[in-house]
Amino acid sequence: MLKTKKVPNAIEKIIPKIEELVNIIVSKISEEQGRLFYIGAGTSGRLGVLDASECPPTFGVSDNVIIGLIAGGDGALRKAVENAEDDQEQAWKDLQKFNINASDVLIGIAASGSTPYVIGGVKKARENGLVTACITNNANSALSQAVEYPLEIIVGPEFVTGSTRMKSGTSQKLVLNMISTAVMIKLGRVKGNKMVDMQLSNNKLVDRGIRMIMAELDVDQATAAKLLEEHKSVRNAFKNYKTDS
Repeated sequence: MLKTKKVPNAIEKIIPKIEELVNIIVSKISEEQGRLFYIGAGTSGRLGVLDASECPPTFGVSDNVIIGLIAGGDGALRKAVENAEDDQEQAWKDLQKFNINASDVLIGIAASGSTPYVIGGVKKARENGLVTACITNNANSALSQAVEYPLEIIVGPEFVTGSTRMKSGTSQKLVLNMISTAVMIKLGRVKGNKMVDMQLSNNKLVDRGIRMIMAELDVDQATAAKLLEEHKSVRNAFKNYKTDS
């Protein structure tokens, strides 16, 4: 049983560091209109892209607020491009397409902490005045030494040696979720525990929005549906209900 707790136990040890980084990201986004970038290769890159892609529908933010990049480009999301991670210069070239600047924050993700694509990217970013951080599963790695805010999640050897999609990947996914969710909460993109800014992109989410309005405003389903249709978001329905009534 204890073995199954290695990942959450390892994460618990670095929660203060996660909190520190979250506060910095919030400051950059809210005060400087900055953005959060993730870079990684293989599993680490896919997890960064996944976390970034989930933020617009969940929190209603632009897809230009949290941006994930993977070595080898979007094609590497479906099919491994193994040699793409060996180019130290490519990450910065990829980031330049987004006009990355000193208002932004860059998090490099690499289980080993030795991926050239990621290390090269964070080094160049730091040279250009960006706040840099990393998520890695090795202590005192080259990646950790290259950034200002290293998050080292020491989960131990994988069950299948070298397969970092297991404990390492799980720990990275959890920490990425913690960072982006905490940032969005601090930026006011939720109300209580409700996703009031979620994109109403399918029937399931429309139904969820109606139920949120019913619970929050103590109205019937028809009234809630009408409010959502009129105001186009759960937040606006909450905000305008008293005015309407």
